Amino acid sequence: MFTGLVQAIGTLRRDSSQLRISWKDSDALLQPLQLGDSVAVDGVCLTVATLASHGFSADVSGETLQRTTLGSKAERGEAVNLEHALRLADRLGGHLVSGHIDGTGEVVAIEAQAEAWRLALRWSEPRFGRYICEKASVAVNGISLTVAGCSQDGQDFWIAVIPHTWSHTTLQHLRKGELVNLEADLLAKYAERLLTSRQQRDEPPPGSAPQSSINENWLNEHGWA
Repeated sequence: MFTGLVQAIGTLRRDSSQLRISWKDSDALLQPLQLGDSVAVDGVCLTVATLASHGFSADVSGETLQRTTLGSKAERGEAVNLEHALRLADRLGGHLVSGHIDGTGEVVAIEAQAEAWRLALRWSEPRFGRYICEKASVAVNGISLTVAGCSQDGQDFWIAVIPHTWSHTTLQHLRKGELVNLEADLLAKYAERLLTSRQQRDEPPPGSAPQSSINENWLNEHGWA
């Protein structure tokens, strides 16, 4: 698990079947790493397979390359956001981020404002828009951000990015039309799953008469009988 608070910026490259991540000698925020540690790379949870003095390599599956931007970024040697896995005793300054990307989103617009940047995004797959609402949390390239507003279906949404976040992450390098990794709020997905499962469980069999949810057990449970 991660918090969506970026600790360092690294460079991503492809090395045969692995991805290689490195950072500046002066950046010790991710030291010391150990084999098997989890690191969020632009929001994607990767496992340290080999270590270097200021970097590591990680195995990556075809599913990860297909669902995220890591493959294309590695080919171009681009900058990525890095965060070490959360310890149970750490402060949760952002929100719970699993490192499992739902899909990509397109940068629709970037607007410099008086004390922030307005970043407008659009889900590549409309079905994920249902997890977006005003003041919801969303991870963009591994960064915990708050939704400032959205369209009715949630496919289009925008974020107000404060100067510190802008200057200390790769958001400053984004361009219109570029793709970003998006992970919707984990708690929203769990809530949807639980509510959907309960609804399916409580539905009467096809062809049967609808039944009231108020019965003797319900009355006893709520102190009415």
